[in-house]
Amino acid sequence: MTPMSNDYPGKLLEVHEPPCLSLYQPTHRHRPQNQQDPIRFRNLVKALEESLHQKYPKREVKPLLEPFHVLAGDALFWNHTLDGLAVLGGPDMFQVFRLQRPVPELAVVADSFHIKPLVRILQSAERYQVLALNRREINLFEGNRDVLDEIDLAPGVPRTITEALGEELTEPHQTVASYRLGAGATPSRHGHGGRADEIDTDTERFFRVVDRAILEHHSQPSGLPLMLAALAEYHAPFRKLSHNSFLMDTGLEINPDALSLDDLRQEAWQKMEPRYLARLAELVESYQAAQVREMGSDDLAQIALAALAGRVAILLVEADRTVPGRIDPATGEIGEADLSHPEVDDILDDLAEMVLKTRGEVIIVPAERMPTATGAAATYRY
Repeated sequence: MTPMSNDYPGKLLEVHEPPCLSLYQPTHRHRPQNQQDPIRFRNLVKALEESLHQKYPKREVKPLLEPFHVLAGDALFWNHTLDGLAVLGGPDMFQVFRLQRPVPELAVVADSFHIKPLVRILQSAERYQVLALNRREINLFEGNRDVLDEIDLAPGVPRTITEALGEELTEPHQTVASYRLGAGATPSRHGHGGRADEIDTDTERFFRVVDRAILEHHSQPSGLPLMLAALAEYHAPFRKLSHNSFLMDTGLEINPDALSLDDLRQEAWQKMEPRYLARLAELVESYQAAQVREMGSDDLAQIALAALAGRVAILLVEADRTVPGRIDPATGEIGEADLSHPEVDDILDDLAEMVLKTRGEVIIVPAERMPTATGAAATYRY
């Protein structure tokens, strides 16, 4: 799984050369369900093609769709899908996102990208990362309450102590040739250990390199809380030298490679849930205090005007809620609903995009935790 950085809204919401092609579909992790996924993808690409031909000549349509066709024929990709897929393409970009939650099928050609499903998923307050660590290697995971997946480490992030220290290793270390989570896993190892003090020195240096690399390449770009999963003996040394402000105070004192991926998720969510609920409670309390001072509102029309002016600092949006309608991007006025395209014309998602464009924060909140009945709650900057 390739993680998304927390600056993705700015990159996708900026002006791109049209046409902007947005494709979404639910996918499946296992056979035989995933065998239908590339077929459904090709059908959605066909819908994009038909839409493009209404406005653009054939010679311009072909290069736009070429990367979509290449992806459709990538058997390896379709054998490693998650729960949803987002593909955004155009003359100046082509980006594929494997998602940890299903999304409705959608194929849209417009002057800007349709990123509402991404906002719904990636602005949730329940996301977190887990750093599985021992003195020889690391693995990084990202998930939510329902799912946890391993992340492809960014270039520059070492997986093993050998990659991190190279020729600076004091002694040859035992390294893992194959590492997979799961009870009963039997990774093969090779090499031999050095003297105890030398190993301790190398372990500390390895932890320093890992901490710096994870902070730079994963924690800062994602903005997600980081949970340490390691044997108890490694927690204090790692925390003592860590400069990662995203590292959670509580972690998992376990051997992570002795657990299945789902067991690791369950253990992680037990630690994460109290933090998640406290975060939501803090956001709700902050909104309610702002509303008393007339620095917040749940009125959609007022929020739209405030968002257009860049006044919204934090916007809480009710998960899985749709309010059909259209916001005039020039005036901020809310128009009548276009019920034939409810997935496109959703006031709540439009508000979220407007707030993101002005560097505000958008948080998707479960219905039972929302402090309002309108589906939105905005706290103003001024």
